[in-house]
Amino acid sequence: MSSRIDTASLTTVHYVGIALAALSGVVHLVLGVAALPSAFGVSFLVATVGFAVGVAMVVLNVRRRLAYLVGIPFVLGQVAIYAVTVVQGLNQLSPVAVVDKVAQLALVGVLVVLLRRD
Repeated sequence: MSSRIDTASLTTVHYVGIALAALSGVVHLVLGVAALPSAFGVSFLVATVGFAVGVAMVVLNVRRRLAYLVGIPFVLGQVAIYAVTVVQGLNQLSPVAVVDKVAQLALVGVLVVLLRRD
């Protein structure tokens, strides 16, 4: 059985993006499980799935350009929703949140670079 994982075509930029997406995915998984069964927890688990699907698409070389195109608004939407909830007092700024949002903004930068290159 041959492996579908296509590491030969992955660059350092791809690996940085994969690491950033994995970091944010794990943060959302942990926070989502902790917040179950609330809608907040479910939404975090949905985000986790989104990050996992994106990473899988890149690693398996399945429509990578689509993953970049969808990933940019997906991640920016999360950053925007977080910012709005903090301003409204529904959420708080924590060290974990800062790490996650910095990783997400860096991920957007990586996705833009990959979109322009691939």
